[in-house]
Amino acid sequence: MRALTIGRYQPFHKGHMNVIWEISDVVDEIVIGIGSAQISHELDNPFTAGERVAMIRRTLELNGFKGMSYIIPIEDIQRNSIWTSHLESMTPPFDIVYSNNPLVVRLCKEEGYEVRHPPLFKRDEYSGTEIRRRMIEDERWTHLVPEGTLEVIDEVDGVQRLKDIVREEDSYGRKAEL
Repeated sequence: MRALTIGRYQPFHKGHMNVIWEISDVVDEIVIGIGSAQISHELDNPFTAGERVAMIRRTLELNGFKGMSYIIPIEDIQRNSIWTSHLESMTPPFDIVYSNNPLVVRLCKEEGYEVRHPPLFKRDEYSGTEIRRRMIEDERWTHLVPEGTLEVIDEVDGVQRLKDIVREEDSYGRKAEL
């Protein structure tokens, strides 16, 4: 059995890693869809699709993940009526969808997929929004992401990128809010 889970992974954190491990106990293969793959260098989406693929792949390898996985960037298409068909065209066939996103749940159920809700792990801490906020504010954050993700963020100077994005938005009179 093959499952699909999809998220933005901005950045991939320990909550995401726990979900992958939970799913891998139930299915044979996991398709990890990287949503909003076309967006990067923005406050809510600072990392490129390629950087997010590297975060996930490196994290899985460093943590001895033995399951079969596919990591596939999925671009937004802004048309909900064909979104599931778009998703199917970009991924290997899947049997089950794991998601807590209400729109993803609805669209996949409407197409006849079984949808399961993965557990949320320490959601107040393991949150991309919270991690990005801590990065910008120079607060402690590295304990919230796995080593592979941390390595990629360091390689691309991700913390400085976020701070630059905030500064650039401020210089144009826009309010940078997480």
